[in-house]
Amino acid sequence: MIQRTPARIEARDASHAPEVRVEPGNTPDWQQILSQSVTTPEQLLERLGLAPEDWLRGAACGHRQFPIRVPEPYLARIEPGNPDDPLLRQVLPVTQEAEVHPDFVSDPLEEASAIQTTGLIRKYTSRALLMITGQCAINCRYCFRRHFPYGDHRLGPEDRRQVIDSLSASPEINEVIFSGGDPLAVNDRLLSQWAELLGDIPHLRRLRIHSRLPAVIPQRVCDSLIDWLSRTRLQKVLVVHVNHPAEIDQATRQAFRRLSEAGVTLLNQSVILKGVNDSSATLSALSETLFEAGVMPYYLHAFDPVSGARHFSVSDTEAIRIVNEMLENLPGFLVPKLVRELPGRASKTPLDLGS
Repeated sequence: MIQRTPARIEARDASHAPEVRVEPGNTPDWQQILSQSVTTPEQLLERLGLAPEDWLRGAACGHRQFPIRVPEPYLARIEPGNPDDPLLRQVLPVTQEAEVHPDFVSDPLEEASAIQTTGLIRKYTSRALLMITGQCAINCRYCFRRHFPYGDHRLGPEDRRQVIDSLSASPEINEVIFSGGDPLAVNDRLLSQWAELLGDIPHLRRLRIHSRLPAVIPQRVCDSLIDWLSRTRLQKVLVVHVNHPAEIDQATRQAFRRLSEAGVTLLNQSVILKGVNDSSATLSALSETLFEAGVMPYYLHAFDPVSGARHFSVSDTEAIRIVNEMLENLPGFLVPKLVRELPGRASKTPLDLGS
């Protein structure tokens, strides 16, 4: 089992770190918050008031498959003592993660075959994914890249020229996507350098960033991030990843507002997850909450069959039923596209909603 690349900023054992409370008058740096994330089953259960005798065995089992990482701002939105909390379900390891099923595999999108050079993935005609880092701010239990061999594809300074040369020699590419892991989990000095190099390639038009961090740690939307985003000539699109309306609080709204004011187009992608958001009421509330916060609903992903996460799976039939119900209750612009990513396809594949 290959785990995520460890965060370089973690200079000490997080289990002995003082808890960071993100409250008025106490606004720690985002890297400090990230470095003090909950990283053990014992910490998570204690922090949320869940009885170890009921939950520790399963949490420890899942943790061995894919390690826990949950930062304080996200934890603060979880209802203590409620094992069915939809935010908790996204981060709590369970025994089912050790189950093996032939239809649930380690690389459901077959991305290994699309790696063009170190850190650069070409799956689409006009877009390229740049795997900035293997680090995430939060380890979502349903992650389709939970088994991705980040250690084998670590993008170092020595690889930068090869990536830039590859992109420069590909005039059909007009958009680069910062991906990972979570690209905003690395420092702004590095991201600024990449943005400057990409901005010098004439045929590139857009920089897209896929990140969960503005929602998970809103403090990540800091002055240095806004600075380099404001300076690049490239059009800027940030696709955030929010699955449930309870993930959006006042700090998140403020972060979205700062990004919008810096000229960033904000979109959201979600994954339909059993026990989290598999109802039209929840997903409709999410769309309304996102739009009020200045974010357009973009994609609703059908579940990718990644091993260790089968307990989140929602059938396509059920997903289609839910989206059709959303269409009855929302204006069309608030209904995200229900899509599935299929290996080898040149784009996302919309699911047929029927007549």
